[in-house]
Amino acid sequence: MSAIHTIGDYERYVGKETVRRIKAKARPLRDMHVMHMNSTYYGGGVSQILSSLTLLMNSLGIQTGWRVVHGPPDFFSVTKKFHNALQGAPINLTGRKKEIYEDVIHENAVRNHLDHDMVFVHDPQPLPLITHYRKKSPWVWRCHLDLTAPNRKVWNYLVPFIEKYDAVVLSCGEYRRDLRKPQVFFTPGIDPFSIVNKDLSEAAIDERLVHYGIPTDLPLVVQVSRFDHWKDPVGVIRAFEKARKQEECTLVLVGNVATDDPEGAEVYRSLLAHKNERIIVLSVQDGALVNALQRRAAVVLQKSIREGFGLTVSEAMWKGAAVIGGNVGGIRHQIRDGETGFLVSSVDEAAERIVQLLRDPDLARRLGRAAHERVRERFLFTRTVEQYLDLIGSFEPEFRLREDVGYSCG
Repeated sequence: MSAIHTIGDYERYVGKETVRRIKAKARPLRDMHVMHMNSTYYGGGVSQILSSLTLLMNSLGIQTGWRVVHGPPDFFSVTKKFHNALQGAPINLTGRKKEIYEDVIHENAVRNHLDHDMVFVHDPQPLPLITHYRKKSPWVWRCHLDLTAPNRKVWNYLVPFIEKYDAVVLSCGEYRRDLRKPQVFFTPGIDPFSIVNKDLSEAAIDERLVHYGIPTDLPLVVQVSRFDHWKDPVGVIRAFEKARKQEECTLVLVGNVATDDPEGAEVYRSLLAHKNERIIVLSVQDGALVNALQRRAAVVLQKSIREGFGLTVSEAMWKGAAVIGGNVGGIRHQIRDGETGFLVSSVDEAAERIVQLLRDPDLARRLGRAAHERVRERFLFTRTVEQYLDLIGSFEPEFRLREDVGYSCG
């Protein structure tokens, strides 16, 4: 039986003072009952964050629960369209889509009795829940998406729901929108004790790669992400094919299809047409494989077109990988171009950086060491926990948020 990690276990990474400070902030909140609501227990960064956050909060003495929205495929088809539209994609916003969305959320409200001391609702899928409760405590909407240029029709439709919340939490300052409610900016962080991030021996890495038939005779170029057009997997393949003309290597695209993302299976199937001996596409839910690939890769990519934050970037950086990321959203706040990795804006740029890193292993190692330290300083999970503690502790009795709360990316 695996032990649940407590805040003291993180001391080796963040030091005694950080642990002491977090314990002190949690102490006045120990009688509280907090609830998080999102749309899936697995697949993507939000579920990873909530998996670790809820356990650690409970270990700090704060009762913290986690529930997910239930709905038919039609509902998740609509919410995926909303997700895409919030990141700038076009949408045909019909009355039927609104009806499906609001009816399913009403059904979830009937099933879920939310009378907690604090309620966090994550992303657009469960957003309208708040309209069905006689609110007795602060409710916070935590949006993990890139809101730099949302589709205006969808945004205008969702704003009345958003403004019923007492605060909005976004991943970066540039996602700030014109809202009547306070906006706070949290930098997500990775949990070094999770299956995806914990230390692995060389033997354990070899075992995972052999199990999935991944060849290691050539350097590995890896992208780990949900199968989503915003992650630009086709662009990754094109960059790899250009790079391979100059340096021999193997590409591994590994991801999964989350229950709240009906487009994922379609994206995965479309990528299978590109498979060959040197382009491996895997749809698996195996954190140990992700861990092994990020540790063994010569180059890790996250060539996103839009990205709210992109925890897979911090995951790879933590493992000392040389990371190439799309010059968008939260990736820009993790990678310092040329210092802790490379930022790229095109297929050609990505191909050039792949070749550069394959030809210069010393550069890759220098970037990887700097990347690991950057994550240790800025993007470990203790920072996320402390941000939530600060937010919870900063609400006044009338659900008003004090003005001294807020973090920026970087």
